Amino acid sequence: MTNHYSVRAREVSTGPAVTPRRLTSLLAVLLALTPSAYGATMKKPDIKQNPNPKMRYEITVTIDDAPGPFDRIEGSVDYKVSNDRCVPLTPITGATVAPEKRVPLELTRTSDHVYKGTVFVDLLQDEDYFGMGVCHWSVVAAGVDVYVQKMGFSGSLFHDNLLAGKTDTRYFSKRSYFATDMDLINSGNAKRTDFKNPDDTFSISMKAEEKLK
Repeated sequence: MTNHYSVRAREVSTGPAVTPRRLTSLLAVLLALTPSAYGATMKKPDIKQNPNPKMRYEITVTIDDAPGPFDRIEGSVDYKVSNDRCVPLTPITGATVAPEKRVPLELTRTSDHVYKGTVFVDLLQDEDYFGMGVCHWSVVAAGVDVYVQKMGFSGSLFHDNLLAGKTDTRYFSKRSYFATDMDLINSGNAKRTDFKNPDDTFSISMKAEEKLK
């Protein structure tokens, strides 16, 4: 997936370029680089996968009106412990650091502009990792980056919309598609009307559908 230290850009300068999914990922990287994130005497949890996950969702990624093809697509799913009372305080800061984990999202191209993948909401094992009660995992978001050479275009599907079967869409200017020599992730905008030329845009949409076994 994306190098989280690369430059990121939005289509218009209406605010910071870091989306919530990007912010979550950046915080995870910073915590991983901090030796005291779990404290000198606190064990880092051995996160386990659920041996029998059942909450299966099919993710559909649709790219509309792009001015050309893409070189590759990369996907991931972020999880986080939702009840931080099961996590001890860090000895130095006195704060709780809820465990997080990112796993790859394998995507298969099903047509010229559509990709599909599978997410298990209950992929990770709920367990008493710290001796303070069972930690419950929750999915934060599924995300994709589609690339034209160095330029990446980012889409995300967050927890509530994922479970509700709603669509998350990001819009991008077609002109940015051709900025292939720029090593950055473009997070786009939530509304087509944010652009000076709304008709000169393309979109990345993500939607989930529950699949019963």
